[in-house]
Amino acid sequence: MQTVEQNYSSLLVAEVELIYKTKVKPSQRPKITSAQSAYEILLSSWDERKLEFMEQAKVLLLNNANRVVGIYELSSGGITGTVVDSRLVFSAALLANATGIILSHNHPSGKLEPSPADRTLTTQLCQAARLLEIWVLDHIIITCEGYYSFQRKGY
Repeated sequence: MQTVEQNYSSLLVAEVELIYKTKVKPSQRPKITSAQSAYEILLSSWDERKLEFMEQAKVLLLNNANRVVGIYELSSGGITGTVVDSRLVFSAALLANATGIILSHNHPSGKLEPSPADRTLTTQLCQAARLLEIWVLDHIIITCEGYYSFQRKGY
């Protein structure tokens, strides 16, 4: 009779390794000081050919000094929506060792006002973030003519 240990040693399992690597010095990372500065950084990372073509979602990952440690593209969708999976949002934040995040997505229509679905998503992600002690600092809707900041509007 084989022992339990021998049975497990014959299984093939993946090794999980958590690593954050960067070649950017902390002092060289952009600092978020306002919704405007977040918008400018996000807009510079957006493929302008897709801004008015399809909805996309990204998350800005920040350290405790509000310096950008990364931008993660969550999803690309259709003309009127894209899927934001909270597990992907927080796995990116955890892997980057982020203490704060700024959610963002574009509205190809150019409409700046958030939809009810945008508000629901923001509320759900804020609730989930509290459990992980990650701060959702803002949710920014981007268009080619401007932006909407949930935080600036008091949401």
